[in-house]
Amino acid sequence: MNKIFLVAKREFLTRVQKRTFLLTTIALPLLIFAFYALIIYFSVSGNGNLNIAVADNANLFQGKLDSKKADVSFELVKNETTKSLNDKLTAKKIDGFIEIPAGFNILGSDSLQLKSAKSIGIITREKIQTLFNDVIEEKRLLALNISKQKIDSLQKANLIKFATVEGKENSDKKAGISYGVGFFSGFLIYLILFIYGAMVMRGVMEEKVSRIAEVIVSSVKPFQLMMGKIVGIGAVGMIQFLIWIVLVFGLQLLLPLIFPDLMHTMHAQPIQPGAMQAAQAAQQSGAMSGLMNGLSQINFPLIIGCFIFYFLGGYLLYSSLFAAVGSAVNEDPQDAQSLMLPITMPIVFAIVIMTKAANDPTSSLAVFGSLFPLTSPIVMMARVAYGVPDGVTVIQLILSMAFLIIGFLATTWLAGKIYRTGILMYGKKPTWKEMWKWAFRKSA
Repeated sequence: MNKIFLVAKREFLTRVQKRTFLLTTIALPLLIFAFYALIIYFSVSGNGNLNIAVADNANLFQGKLDSKKADVSFELVKNETTKSLNDKLTAKKIDGFIEIPAGFNILGSDSLQLKSAKSIGIITREKIQTLFNDVIEEKRLLALNISKQKIDSLQKANLIKFATVEGKENSDKKAGISYGVGFFSGFLIYLILFIYGAMVMRGVMEEKVSRIAEVIVSSVKPFQLMMGKIVGIGAVGMIQFLIWIVLVFGLQLLLPLIFPDLMHTMHAQPIQPGAMQAAQAAQQSGAMSGLMNGLSQINFPLIIGCFIFYFLGGYLLYSSLFAAVGSAVNEDPQDAQSLMLPITMPIVFAIVIMTKAANDPTSSLAVFGSLFPLTSPIVMMARVAYGVPDGVTVIQLILSMAFLIIGFLATTWLAGKIYRTGILMYGKKPTWKEMWKWAFRKSA
């Protein structure tokens, strides 16, 4: 155990003290944040605002059009003709204008036209169309003596509500949040297995090619060397991962300080008249309360605990297999690519099952994927996000953890046998058949 610790310490310090570690761990999140800040800056800056003049000759807006967003603003104008508006547009005093004729028929098929001096993007077009369509819709309802409240009652959504067998509410917000959290957690473990597993393999290959391993195994058993490399590189990955989390959340807190009007701009909505505005406010209030209710139903301590367990279990299982491949490969990196296929296929298969499990956590395929050790680190996270016992039963969770531990012990034993022979084998192109013989060769 002491020798494993010494090897792990060497692997950890060797990588942490490199300049590339500091660049990838600290500089990369800062660079991403800088690009993110630039995108936000150009989004909230008003340099590209469109100033649209509205000549409301039909008194459609009743003099109460006050809508301004980050990229488009409207201004009611009076005593303007088509010629005068065209002159202002040519002189670039306005970016466009909409002329509502005095005889505009609300109940007919009349349409309005926006004339502009430059092309208007699809998102800005949608905002303009939404504003005018909502106003015209309300005017049509009032002209037909139909109140907006009656229409809302007829179009009431979510007539069917979901609940568990115990009678607990299973809202759409909870299902959506569970889907997102489960998919994100599983995909994150998927990336970790690939990135740090390949890092273990490259570390083993570098020592074998440089002949350093021949010196080390003279005083350390091959199994101890392999476990030391796995633990050391895993510790590097864990530290790097924690630093990224701290930096990401810390930099997010700086956004309101850098952009004070960010929240106001992001949540700005077109001001709609009468019942439309009241209905939208009520809808937003209900959506926010539903979101908070959905978050309160998510068992985040269980998700975080399972994430740590399956992160460590999945890393230890796959990194031992990656280490075995690295020990068998010589100078040609193409040999490593051919040998990695049987290892990477279960990981890819797991991400496919996870997409199914995130939508249907109790399906037979999801249950199998969450119990099978090679796929459980990714698939189980999609099921755990729905909670216990809604997404996964206690027995299935215990069995999955037990199978993963057994799988780690089995792959470590198998990889250790291959590593023992492969780390000192040179000049021969390895195959899985040859590696299988190494695994079951009796010790001299």
